[in-house]
Amino acid sequence: MIRPGKRRAAGRGKRTAALVSLPVLPLAWFVALQEHPPWMPAAYLAYLLIVIVVPGTMFWRRLTGGVGWLSADVILGTAFGLAVEALLYPLGMLFEMPFAALLMPALALGMWRALPRRKLPERPTPWWSMAGAMVAVGVAAAWFVRVGSQLVPLDGSDALRPNSDTPHNLALAGEITHHFPPKIPYADGGWLTSHWAAYDHIASTHWITSVPLDVLTHRMVPFAWILLTVLGAAAVGMLLTGRAVAAPIAAGLVVAGGDLVAWPWAMSDRVFADGPFSLGGLTNPPQAFSTVLLLPLIAVTALLLRRRAGTTRGQLFRLFVAAGVLIAALALTKATTLPVYATGLAAAWIYLTVRAGRLNLRALVLGIGVAAAYTLTFFFVLRGAASSVRFDPGATFESLADRMGGGSAVTVIAVVVVVGWVMPVVGALLIKRRVARDPMVVFLVFGIVAAVLGASLLADRGDTQLFFVRTGFVFGVLLATWGLGSLERRQYWIAGIAIAIGVAAIYWGRYRSPRSCTTANCFGQGLTVALVIALLGIGVFGLVLRGSRRTWAVIAVAVLVGTTVSPTVASVRRFASPPLTAYASIAPGGIEAARFIRRNSGSNDRIATNVHCHQARASHCQTGSYWISGYAERRVLVEGWAYRARVDDTYPAGVQGPYWNQEELRLNDEVFSNPNRQLIETLRTTYGVQWLLLDERVSAPPKNLDKLTELRFQLGTVRVYQIYPPPPENPFPTRTPSPTGTPTSGFPTQTPGSPTQTPGFPSATPGTPSSTSSFPTGTQLPGQTQPTQPFPTGPLPTSTTPTFPTTPVPTQIATTPGPKSP
Repeated sequence: MIRPGKRRAAGRGKRTAALVSLPVLPLAWFVALQEHPPWMPAAYLAYLLIVIVVPGTMFWRRLTGGVGWLSADVILGTAFGLAVEALLYPLGMLFEMPFAALLMPALALGMWRALPRRKLPERPTPWWSMAGAMVAVGVAAAWFVRVGSQLVPLDGSDALRPNSDTPHNLALAGEITHHFPPKIPYADGGWLTSHWAAYDHIASTHWITSVPLDVLTHRMVPFAWILLTVLGAAAVGMLLTGRAVAAPIAAGLVVAGGDLVAWPWAMSDRVFADGPFSLGGLTNPPQAFSTVLLLPLIAVTALLLRRRAGTTRGQLFRLFVAAGVLIAALALTKATTLPVYATGLAAAWIYLTVRAGRLNLRALVLGIGVAAAYTLTFFFVLRGAASSVRFDPGATFESLADRMGGGSAVTVIAVVVVVGWVMPVVGALLIKRRVARDPMVVFLVFGIVAAVLGASLLADRGDTQLFFVRTGFVFGVLLATWGLGSLERRQYWIAGIAIAIGVAAIYWGRYRSPRSCTTANCFGQGLTVALVIALLGIGVFGLVLRGSRRTWAVIAVAVLVGTTVSPTVASVRRFASPPLTAYASIAPGGIEAARFIRRNSGSNDRIATNVHCHQARASHCQTGSYWISGYAERRVLVEGWAYRARVDDTYPAGVQGPYWNQEELRLNDEVFSNPNRQLIETLRTTYGVQWLLLDERVSAPPKNLDKLTELRFQLGTVRVYQIYPPPPENPFPTRTPSPTGTPTSGFPTQTPGSPTQTPGFPSATPGTPSSTSSFPTGTQLPGQTQPTQPFPTGPLPTSTTPTFPTTPVPTQIATTPGPKSP
């Protein structure tokens, strides 16, 4: 019998352990972002807590009624808050209110007070469950410090050699920050026909916190979404199993496993890893954000399909509202997520309808919502753009074989990859609940099967069909978690040893190097060796224990789940080699030049450039340059247009092609080869170009360009010119009688303390008052080169009051800033 004193001491020890584990989350946040000034991660964290976490949790608990654990509600509520923000930000931008997200706390408080209150069932989260999840968070932070933060250099010479996805993401983030509806920022003239909701959070955070856009896009937001994926899987695992032990299991599988990677070079390349730590997840914000939003949608689906007792019509309506918000946000985020979800939902609907003998209206309403969201997105966001996805069975594996140098081993590679994708499904064998009582097993199984079929049977330029499997990753993790979370307490030590056997088996199978793998047998040898060792481990361990059938099943499933441990943990031991190009795709001085334009221009200014190719003066021009629009946060007339480049900067057939407006491209390029006043005026008045960015690596600056424009910035191989309207034909208008009879000067008087500026003449740097005359002179401002304009000659006309020109004012005469970016 335990004495009361010892029981109180044990309780204090558990509370202490729980309190000690909680600071791991903010500590991991600041440690992972230690390369940045402390105010940046602190500002983002404050924004997340005040604008997203607290309002999102209030929305979530009031709409769904909670999942039974406050800790799980906070995590899922945070993801729900991001979905609300993704829908609220574009509405605010339509009314020029980029700070619309600040309305979320007030909206949440209003909903909290308006909707009827009811006591929510709560269960305390055990300290060991929370501590286990925090261990996974710590591993994720350590991985991000050693690997994730090294993939995209932000400073130094390495920042000039990024892959194509890095500046492309930054360009889209800049466009969403300053314009809505968005257009293609690096080839201005066409609407953006891709999903953009993932960039809403980046843009909103940039407006409110003033954290630089590149730091948010490449550091803070990806890391925040990784942590939300880890903790979100833990929360959904607790909901599905009804047990707190699922939290550390799900978090651990997201960090260390989830899909089988049978080749050793994936440890550095990570091409075949499909989790949130893969290269495809880190360099693709829509994919990472869609995973974050998918987890609370799965939770709402479970609450709807499981039919909790005592659910009223009002509560059911609120659940549908929550599901509708998440479905709408997902439809705007990623094209490959809702099809996987819809397939699992359709299978669950068929199962429930057949089992009950009548239509299941809940699943049917969800399905109609998915179809409506997808249809509206196609017509109003994608604007009816034809999809490039085609039915081509096996094209995925042929592409993987070509990239691995195993073109003759397509069949072997296909078998190995598919086995790795579906391996987590074996976790369903351990689920204790009968399938007839829970449709979520059917939902998860058919969801991951749909993901595998989509990646295997479809093909797209740039292998984007692989994102189907990256969506299915979460389904596999939840199935494996559900199975392992259904074990009895005394079986966990057995499962732990069995998982270790599986980990040893897959690591033993990855012993070959890429260079030694030249035959078809080699590509299948890793998986074969791993499975043989796994079978031997299962047999030996089972014979030693002499257990029941259930024990044998636990050993077998745990060993196979252990083989899905990816190279994530192993990659913590080494710094990753960033996927940099061998050449500088960004011109020396280009980042500084683009930032100079951003500081001295309005959001509606346009840039013309002679940079189109990813590599300057390459024999084959890969038209994948996006860095000017990314760092300048301004639209570029024509920069690049092959925006479907793969992450390794190779361009599949069909992507490279002529620009869709050849006349526009001709005018753009001619200003950097043979400029004249008429051509510059055409660019300024017809296309709204106010800035020229010239890279000397592409072409030498024309001799007369300095006379026709103003050289504003020069660094490295980059020159920045500003275009001004021509001076009026008669700068000294005739005198007219004054109403008072007193002649007035032909020049406008200057109010003391205010700058002087003649209409139609260029001013100094926008936002900086000029105390000099607006007429061109030989005086140069520091850091600037004034344009050379001919001063009128001949006798000065006699005049009293100025008469301003009556000709129409050309469009975009001077820089007209929109809302100032932080």
